[in-house]
Amino acid sequence: MKRLAFAIVLALGLAACGQSQGPGAQGAAPADTAAGKAYAERNCKGCHGVDGKGVAPAIPHLAAQRESYLLGALQAYKAGKRTHAALKEVATEMSANDMRNIAAFYASLPAVQTALPKDVGFVSPYEQGKKLSEPCAKCHGEDGNSRTSGVPTLAGQQPHYMVIAIQEYLQKERMKAPMHDLLPGLKKRDLESIAIYFASQTPVLRGAPAAGNAMAGEALTGVCGGCHGSHGISVDSATPKLAGQDPKYLVEAIKSYRTSLRQREAMRAYITGLSEKQIEDIAAFYSIQNSGPAEKGQTLVHELADKCERCHGAAAQDNPAMAVPKINGQDRDYLVMALRAYRDDRRDSSTMHRMSLPYSDSIIESLATAYARQPAK
Repeated sequence: MKRLAFAIVLALGLAACGQSQGPGAQGAAPADTAAGKAYAERNCKGCHGVDGKGVAPAIPHLAAQRESYLLGALQAYKAGKRTHAALKEVATEMSANDMRNIAAFYASLPAVQTALPKDVGFVSPYEQGKKLSEPCAKCHGEDGNSRTSGVPTLAGQQPHYMVIAIQEYLQKERMKAPMHDLLPGLKKRDLESIAIYFASQTPVLRGAPAAGNAMAGEALTGVCGGCHGSHGISVDSATPKLAGQDPKYLVEAIKSYRTSLRQREAMRAYITGLSEKQIEDIAAFYSIQNSGPAEKGQTLVHELADKCERCHGAAAQDNPAMAVPKINGQDRDYLVMALRAYRDDRRDSSTMHRMSLPYSDSIIESLATAYARQPAK
C-alpha cells in the first residue's frame, strides 16, 4: 500500500538479498554436480524433484536458479535464519561440500516452464477495487468525493487506515451505516483493493463550511499534526488524512472519541478538553485544506515490478556479488508465501522486511501473479 518511504526496490519472493559465502569462495572445493544430483535424488526430490520443479503449490522451482542464491538459502536454513522445520533439519546434516554440490546441480538444470491455471489471471488491485466499490458510490460518490453532509469523503484517504476503519465497523467498534451490511461478504484482499481505488482518487477542494472558524481552528491543530501531518495530510498509511474531509463528519468523528463509539485513548485524552466550538473550528480548518491522492493505484503494480528489476532483472543477474534469485516463472503460491514471510518478519532479512512491510495481500498477490506468468530463464 502506501510506501512507508514508498521509494522501494521491491524484491519479490525468494530473495535473501544478503551477503553469503559464494560458490567460488576462496579455499572451497570445486562443486561436483554429479554428487549434487545423487544427493538430490536421496533427499530433495520429494519436494523439488530431480528436475528442480516444485511438486506442489508453494514449493519453489530450483532449476536454473542462481547458484550463489541457492547456496545462500541453504546456509540460511542451516543457521536458522529461515524457519522451515524440514529444511532446517536437512540443511543441518549437510556439509559445506554438499551444499555447493546441490546448488551447482540445480543451477545447471534447464529452467522449468510452467503455466498458471486459466482461472488465475493478473488482476489489478485498482481495477478490482473500482468494480467492488460500485455500491459505495450511492453514499460516498463514484470517485469517493462525498456530496452528502455527514458522509465521509474516501477520495485520497490512506489505504491502510481505510481497511482498519472498515474492519472496525464490521467488528461493531464504530457505529455502522446500512450500506456496511454489504461488507461482510468481502475478503480482506477485496477490502484492500477498494481502499487502493479510493486512495488513488483526487479529493475535491471544499469551500468554507457554514459552521466553525477555520482560522481559529488552525491554532488548535498543533497536537493533531503530530499524527495527522501538516494541514491534515498524514504520511503514515495507517493514519487518516483529515484534509478535505466533510466537516460535519469530522465533528461527529471527533466527538465519538469521547464515548465508547471509538476507542483511542490518546485521542480521548486530547478531545476531552475541547469545547463544542473548538471542535467545529478544527473541523472547519481541516475541511478546506487541499489534498491529493494517497496512492497511484492505476500504475502501482507495474511501477513496483519495474523497481524489482533493479535486483532481479537481467542486468543485476550478471553481477555475481548479488546473491538474489531469479523470480520469472517461479511458483506463484511460493512467491506469495515468501513475500508475506518477509513482510511479517518471519524470514530473516531486514532489507526485505523494510521493502515489503507496507504491502497488502492484494498487492503481493498481483505482483506474484505478474512474475509467475513470465517465462522462466
